[in-house]
Amino acid sequence: MPLLRAAAGGAADPTGGAPCGCAEEGLVGVLADREDGTVVRHGALVVKAHAPDTDPEAHRARLALAARPDVAGVLLSPLPLPPAAPEELGGRPVSAWPYGAPVDPGDPDAAPWEEAARLLALLHRTPLPPGAADGLPAMRAPLKAALAVDRMRRAAPDHPAAATVLAARRTVPEAPAHAPRLLCHGDFHLGQLVRPAPAPSAPAAWRLIDVDDLGTGDPAWDLARPAAWFAAGILPPEIWSRFLGAYREAGGPAVGADPWAELDVPARALTVQTAALAVAKSTAEDRPLDEVEEVMIDTCARIAGHRTG
Repeated sequence: MPLLRAAAGGAADPTGGAPCGCAEEGLVGVLADREDGTVVRHGALVVKAHAPDTDPEAHRARLALAARPDVAGVLLSPLPLPPAAPEELGGRPVSAWPYGAPVDPGDPDAAPWEEAARLLALLHRTPLPPGAADGLPAMRAPLKAALAVDRMRRAAPDHPAAATVLAARRTVPEAPAHAPRLLCHGDFHLGQLVRPAPAPSAPAAWRLIDVDDLGTGDPAWDLARPAAWFAAGILPPEIWSRFLGAYREAGGPAVGADPWAELDVPARALTVQTAALAVAKSTAEDRPLDEVEEVMIDTCARIAGHRTG
């Protein structure tokens, strides 16, 4: 963490001039510190140390993709690292980004569901140049679901809910060989939205962040988390309707007339992923499942019962 803080400070002021005063103004701090990434802010700059197991070639391809002009209105564009900033710390790749204000978790009524849906639709509609798909990594959403189950198996094999989660997991088929290969975010949720500082002549607009799971694949997976929350009764029907309607109005290609024909399998997978992580984290923290986590376990039970009954 001290090295990352120093890298952020050096990137924010590569000239090494007088103290910037960002710390006194409350503009320096740790935004996230998880196994899959650590993010530090220094003024208008954010520096991220990515996961230790990040594939370097895939990471470079994802950064290059996010820097393309044709996705500048959808994805937050990375910043070049100054010469003094390290490209990796402790074997973890480092990247730099402009700071953006996140969605306010304390104001759920103001959550930008329609804006998020339109951004996803634009991302999914972004054409890939001929042959470009072969050079891009696959988006990691299906892999993340499998990794969550593996984590639960290691951390909490004897948890009372583990068998229920595994039973629901067995209802999720492998991805078909003919699945679409469109540009996808790979880990969409409202925490992946920020508003960067606006240009003088334009209002602040939302952008998608976090390219660690970006790539080509089936765009239905980018809608899977809100679909799973709706199916579990966590996301109100009116919000789900607004989100899906905005996605369709923006020309999103992930779903047809019956959205569940495409969303059923990804939504089940995201339900299993969320429940598996809940079991693993609650075990590691030595606490009972909270109310929302219990809902996801109950949804896994309904999935398993429906598919085997």
